[in-house]
This record gives sequence, structure tokens and C-alpha cells, in this order.
Amino acid sequence: MAKKDPYREFLKKDFGEIFDTLKLQDLQRKFLVSRWLDQVLWMEAQAGQARNRYYRARLLTIVGGIVLPALVSLNLNNARARDAIVWTTFGLSQVVAISAAVEEFFHYGERWRHYRRTVESLKTQGWQFFQLSGVYINYSNHEQAFSAFASQIEEIIQRDVEVYATQVVQEKKQEEKKSGENENGSEQPETFRSSSSGNISREDSVALTWGDDSVAKVSKSGTVLS
Repeated sequence: MAKKDPYREFLKKDFGEIFDTLKLQDLQRKFLVSRWLDQVLWMEAQAGQARNRYYRARLLTIVGGIVLPALVSLNLNNARARDAIVWTTFGLSQVVAISAAVEEFFHYGERWRHYRRTVESLKTQGWQFFQLSGVYINYSNHEQAFSAFASQIEEIIQRDVEVYATQVVQEKKQEEKKSGENENGSEQPETFRSSSSGNISREDSVALTWGDDSVAKVSKSGTVLS
């Protein structure tokens, strides 16, 4: 059973109490819960998960990068201790390399910032709607302002989907570019020998993969959620 996030539970309870005070139609109230609140809670979870993974990967890379030179510089006379240091150094170097590669591949830092920006935009629209401030200041009640609020929320979600679609296209282009470079390399190995001398630089392309935590999400009703 997944552990409940105290902050998400607080948001659910707090916003639920606010919803009860609003004079809205049943369908409008359903939208608040199933669309707006659902997206806020989901993106909060995704932002927190990406942040934690980013911090862990970066800390492993930083700490390992500091410790490795110290281990390499050790000069021990005891053969057993020297062997232990050698294997420890090797193992730690692999952990650092894997940690850096995983973070670069999944772009946890970028995902964290992306989800955080989107969820804060949703929250801002929500609070402005609740208080009838900002873009909703000219409406006399929440029922009249709801149509404009729903449009704002859908625009934010649509932008989120468009960002995801753009990243998929970029990933495909990067993979094609890398595949083409590999084919050229197999035909002209001397080109890459010359690149090691610094005459020709070659960029590494990294595919942005979202895995199971895709930006696109489908609700129980079949609606595509971002």
C-alpha cells in the first residue's frame, strides 16, 4: 500500500472545505474535483517524485566525485587493504557513473521544474477563482466566473500536453541524428580517430524518456489528462 503524502492529504482536505462554501452547480463542482483538483494532486506527486530522484542522483554524483580522488591517492603497504581500496574505488566509480547517466537520461531536474511550474499555475488560477480576483475580478459570483476559470485550466493543461509532444519530437530527432552518426562512424572510422585529437567535436544526444510517469494521464472517464 502506497504511503500517503501528508501535504497532498492537506490540500485535498483544504480545497474540499473551500469547495463546500462555493455556490456552484453540481456539474461545476464535479469539474473542480475531477479535473482541477485531480490535476493539482497528481502533478504535486510527480513534482515531488522527480525532485527526490534528482536530489539523490546529484548527491551520489557529487559525494562520489569528491571521495574518489581521495581513495585513488591512498598509498597503502598492506596488500589486503590495498585490494579493498581498489575494489571500493572501482565500485564507487561505477555508482557515480550510473547515477550521472540515469539523471542525464531521465532529466529528473527538468521534469521537476516542469511539473512545479504547471501545478503552481493551476493553483494560482484556483485561488484567483475562489477569491474572484485577478482575471475573475469583474464577475459577481463564482457561477458566472466558472466558464472563464474552466477555459484557463484547459489552456494550462493543453500547454502541458504540447510541451510533452514537443519533447517526444525532439527525442526522435536526437535518436535519428545519433543513429546517423553511428552509421557514418562505422563507414569512416578514421574520422573518429581524428576527433579524439580535438579537430572534430561530436555532441552526445540524450533521449528524454518519461517512462511510467508520463505527462499524459487518462482519467477513469477516459478524459486525457496532462
